Amino acid sequence: MGQSIAAESMYDYHSPGGESVPDLPATYKQTRSRSYLLEPQYARSYHTDGMNTPPSPTVPVAPQEQISMSTAREICFVGVVAVSHFMTQCALGQALAPIDIIGESFGTNNPGELSWFIAGYSLTVGTFILISGRLGDIMGHKRIFVFGYAWLGVWSGFAGFSVYPGRQIFFDVCRAMQGIGPALLMPNGLALFGRAYPPGIKKNIVFSIFGALAPAGFVAGAASGGVFAQLAWWPWAFWSYGLASWGLAVFAMLVIPRSLSEKPTSPPGFDWTGSLLGVAGLVLFNIAWNNGPLYGWGTPHVYFVLIIGLLCLVALFWVERKAAHPILPLHAMTSTVGYTLALVGVGWGSFGVWVFYICRWLQIVRGATPLSVAAQFSPAVICGLLAAGMTGFMLTHTPVSFVMMLSMAAFCVGIIVASTMPEQQIYWAQTFVSVVIMPFGMDMSFPAATVILSNHMPREHQGLAASLVNTVVNYSISIALGIAGTVEVTVMNGSHEPADLIWGMRCAFYTAIALSFSGVLLGALFFIRSMIKEGWKIMDH
Repeated sequence: MGQSIAAESMYDYHSPGGESVPDLPATYKQTRSRSYLLEPQYARSYHTDGMNTPPSPTVPVAPQEQISMSTAREICFVGVVAVSHFMTQCALGQALAPIDIIGESFGTNNPGELSWFIAGYSLTVGTFILISGRLGDIMGHKRIFVFGYAWLGVWSGFAGFSVYPGRQIFFDVCRAMQGIGPALLMPNGLALFGRAYPPGIKKNIVFSIFGALAPAGFVAGAASGGVFAQLAWWPWAFWSYGLASWGLAVFAMLVIPRSLSEKPTSPPGFDWTGSLLGVAGLVLFNIAWNNGPLYGWGTPHVYFVLIIGLLCLVALFWVERKAAHPILPLHAMTSTVGYTLALVGVGWGSFGVWVFYICRWLQIVRGATPLSVAAQFSPAVICGLLAAGMTGFMLTHTPVSFVMMLSMAAFCVGIIVASTMPEQQIYWAQTFVSVVIMPFGMDMSFPAATVILSNHMPREHQGLAASLVNTVVNYSISIALGIAGTVEVTVMNGSHEPADLIWGMRCAFYTAIALSFSGVLLGALFFIRSMIKEGWKIMDH
């Protein structure tokens, strides 16, 4: 398999026998004969001298060097890349806070139809991320990153113009196409960080900054959407967002180092069959889950789409076992990667349910305006920064498995607090507490998982490493909304009485509790297993 420019320039080392020796993905302050975080293909290149001595490579391996940049340019580089996460969550908030006002423009107030404003966006973000990371490995991460901003701007503009035909399906399609922009941005932005910085404190910091901007982006999107929807016209939220995206595309072209835009001299091949099966399977499976609450699971087209989606996913795994350049290398799916992605999936899936239904609760049950909802979420910005700073510290002072376990606990506690809220209550009693806790789940799990996979894979797969985390984050949000919506519709049984509506939303919250609690159990098992195999291991990222 071909290597990226970064791999060729910094990791093209060979043993006397001619075999390349990959870089050690994670080193430790304390070591034993076997590292739980080392892949088998890495472990084969190392031998141990005893229980108390670290593994040493069979040949010397030079450390990765940081790309040279001036301080001002580095600040701009980190800013324009990290803001991609801000913009991703901003697009989520700009449609969620004024969701009822947008629905009125299309003549709908059906919760199943309104949820597509969020689920359609998250669907394409999660689905196309895996492909975009591979495209970055082939064509250069900077090129795909800049194109992602431009694409995001175009379809944000079209989403605003959908008000003229007045068709909800057109808006849903525009939202789905808009989601492809962040799918191009996120993995390639993280790959730019992964290639620009060697494992170390600075790499932890930039990943933490990336994660910290998620709550701020959501609040900013909710605020802008609320302002335009209440005081002007909601399409202006999408048009202004599109203009900002185009400006960022130009800025990214100027500040991202040229060395990160070079194409690999021997680019890896692209798995067209696997990509087609993967996209088709994920899209169809997701559509079935989100249309189930809307049309009923007894409707033939719903379960037919579900079956076709599952068949595509089964075919994907069969094809990937034989593909020369698989879009999803199965050898990368080790127990460590699997545990990490499972934790991210259940944690962020529960977050998706929480953020959708707490907004619905505040607006429908308590009568809050979109601007009021955005204001009630504003503490998440400060807590996100605190959580990111704490995560950066913990990643170099505690095992990553411990950080992941704490993030799952934060998700679970925050959702439990929200699900037990009475219909009318002062904001500071429970809503504030839930909003304060949830960013710790988001901003601890995302950087920790990204660092694990970034340090876990070869340099030519940095795009894939970032893609896996982002795919699970966004796809799980969309799937979890479909599951919670199914529960809500089932318990309401077609009733539109206020009491039944409230009970339906509570049951959706209980679904999120079940997801997050499974994350707590998985996180505890992950931590215990890590402790048994390694003890209190601290990675030098």
